Amino acid sequence: MASSLTAIGTRDIFDADHDMFRELARSFFENEVAPFHAEWEAAGEVPRELWTKAGELGLLSNMVPEEYGGLGLDCKYPAIMWEEQSYSGCTGPGFAMHSDIVAPYITNYGTEEQKSRILPKLVSGEWIGALAMTEPGAGSDFANIKTTAKKDGDDYIINGSKVFITNGWLCDVVIVCAKTDSTKGAHGVSLFLVEEGMAGFQKGKKLKKMGMKAQDTAELFFEDLRVPASAMLGPENKGFYCVMQELPQERLLIGDMGVAAAEAVFEWTKDYTMDRKAFKGSLSDLQTVKHKLAEMKTEVTVARSFMDQCIQLHSEHRLDTNMASMAKYYGSDLQSKIANDGVQLHGGWGYMWEYPVCRAYVDARVQSIYGGANEIMKEVIGRSIVSTK
Repeated sequence: MASSLTAIGTRDIFDADHDMFRELARSFFENEVAPFHAEWEAAGEVPRELWTKAGELGLLSNMVPEEYGGLGLDCKYPAIMWEEQSYSGCTGPGFAMHSDIVAPYITNYGTEEQKSRILPKLVSGEWIGALAMTEPGAGSDFANIKTTAKKDGDDYIINGSKVFITNGWLCDVVIVCAKTDSTKGAHGVSLFLVEEGMAGFQKGKKLKKMGMKAQDTAELFFEDLRVPASAMLGPENKGFYCVMQELPQERLLIGDMGVAAAEAVFEWTKDYTMDRKAFKGSLSDLQTVKHKLAEMKTEVTVARSFMDQCIQLHSEHRLDTNMASMAKYYGSDLQSKIANDGVQLHGGWGYMWEYPVCRAYVDARVQSIYGGANEIMKEVIGRSIVSTK
């Protein structure tokens, strides 16, 4: 019922402290990101200085415990960052991958040495983190990973390649999924911390994508990369278990960013149709346009209610894989649908790159693919429905 779907202070799951943090995050994206995003799209990456600015403001990895340089905040603070980035229409900074996927892996499964050495650098933005799971022949099929890590004395030798790696070009540390026991399928995968500069670790080209053009996405190659046993993250052959534990947050963030992007597209489209003159009035005076706006707002508002419930559950450590899968599938599908509606109501201008709705349309397309394709999400949800166990 607020005047805008992006208004601050209207959602019950957030308190006054959260709202203050949202104001800080919104100002950061409006002043430090949006004015320069077109330049970064041309470059295919954002500058490292942006990461350190975000770190100085406490916007990165803010769930990391205080003893490792973080703020020890609840998961609603990262949710605010996901949403504010989506509201800005700027997909370049890979903050969510860095702060809310990579940092939690290290927080939850790292040794004391790994946590005390790496986490403060992620919090400050000195280091940028990435997760290398997807391979040219293995997307959502974790059991089909071909990258290997073979034991050699006290070390492991890693060979293989990864593709579509968010933050892959800029990363200083990357969590690599590799087979340590080829006879066990998904249950023979381990995680390793690989750092920039290690002999045998090479970054391929920045990939040219349909959308998210300012977000650096790269290929990674490992050729006889020798790492000590201390580089393993979590127990040997338990990588699949670690990934399964972390997937609810990853899928929640994709779904929440999707709904937030849909909220932004609705607001841009509402403003455009009210300002655009057509047929002796505003475009929004036409019944077909009003009805489409009504559909868009209703769909987005219903999705927001569900997503806020998921965020609340996650803050109570009660969000399970099935609920997170619903959030990811529904939020990302809705994002694409609303973006498509927004482009249609913008007419020819919706096809112009200078309009944020155009960029939102192409940026949305990947959301239903990564983090587990939505077809996989439906399989996960469906199994939970028909399971008799």
